[in-house]
Amino acid sequence: MKRSKRYKESAVTIERSTLYRLDDAIQLVQKTSTAKFDESIEISVRLGVDPKKADQMVRGTVNLPAGTGKKIRVCVLTKGEKEAEAKKAGADYVGGDELIEKIQGGWFDFDVVIATPDVMPQVGKLGRVLGPRGLMPNPKIGTVTFEVGKAVEESKAGKIDFRVDKYGIIHSAIGKNSFSPAQLKQNIQAFMDMVNRLKPTTAKGVYIKTISLASTMGPGIKVDKNTIIEAA
Repeated sequence: MKRSKRYKESAVTIERSTLYRLDDAIQLVQKTSTAKFDESIEISVRLGVDPKKADQMVRGTVNLPAGTGKKIRVCVLTKGEKEAEAKKAGADYVGGDELIEKIQGGWFDFDVVIATPDVMPQVGKLGRVLGPRGLMPNPKIGTVTFEVGKAVEESKAGKIDFRVDKYGIIHSAIGKNSFSPAQLKQNIQAFMDMVNRLKPTTAKGVYIKTISLASTMGPGIKVDKNTIIEAA
């Protein structure tokens, strides 16, 4: 893979074989975030699970204390009085059949989709287009609910969902480079606390194998997982 000059300059400041303490890793990831835009700070966690087994599929949601640093566009699919509730809570798009048809036609100008149970028979037809994008409403992560006001507010405030990929790794953005080190630390600790809580009972051996941080355009930095526990 061809790397940019900026990436190479950042990479030389990192010892690839070193496991950095959490505070030092945060300092480094911000130092190596040198793009002209506000880069996202991302975490990658390699787990000791077999995602092919249904009982070892790690998936969940977490409210990031410092938020995501991103304006979250929420689309609510519902009908009746719940439309007013969703609008009052700050949803960007609210509707029923007309929005479902719009999405079927290729419109995806949103980051989160929330639906009420009574419209799920109609929403189900969107599985093919929303599923691959990780946007399909799911009761397990709180996006299929009659409590649409609460769901919208949580999404706007920094609630994210994550899932392990086929390689046993969870990737997630946990803030922006413009965040303070304390804010990034808060988000990382909250994220890792939730990942630990979701450990499958059938997972054997080491559960959290490796953790690394990286900015959107920067190199990966390995984190000593024990320092995240110490800092909690």
